[in-house]
Amino acid sequence: MHSGLILLLWLAAVASIQLLPPQALGAAVLVCVALAALLAPRRSWRLVKRVRVLLIAIAALFAWFTPGEALFFDWPRLGPSREGVVLAAVHAARLLAVVCAVGILLERLSLERLVGGLHALARPLRLIGVPPERLALRLLLVLQYVEQSPRGRAGHWKDWLVDETGQQTADPVVLRRERMGGIDVLVAACVFGALLWWSLK
Repeated sequence: MHSGLILLLWLAAVASIQLLPPQALGAAVLVCVALAALLAPRRSWRLVKRVRVLLIAIAALFAWFTPGEALFFDWPRLGPSREGVVLAAVHAARLLAVVCAVGILLERLSLERLVGGLHALARPLRLIGVPPERLALRLLLVLQYVEQSPRGRAGHWKDWLVDETGQQTADPVVLRRERMGGIDVLVAACVFGALLWWSLK
């Protein structure tokens, strides 16, 4: 399967999570967490740890600052509201599902194929003067440098280009381009059309 189609299907799944009603959202989150634990446990757990402060902030802001009926009648001014707790759970669940989906995508799709898929999806931007090659290569450089950045110590960005001998070096950048077949284009058009119809319904 073409990497651009994989990326488009992933984007459609992430967008669908944002459109799901709360009743179906719980099942979708359970599926995403189960798949992440099965396919990309370490990467997904690391991503969840990185957004834990954001999850706590979302829960606190929605639960305590949304007007509504008090959850605890003994402390109506200090406790969260029922409506706020529901909103906090919904938004935190959506973020958790997206983080798990990101972990699965980064684990199962190589960096070169990921950027190549983005290059394929960005080709229509050429019509408005945006070269997809530059966009894809810049994203590839950023992702490579972030992945190889020295953790736990402060440093200048030029340190990424210096090897152990003190000589500046840089690996050649390879942009993997795949040919999109007719079936890939048809599936992509159907996915885009279905998502557009669902969002406008």
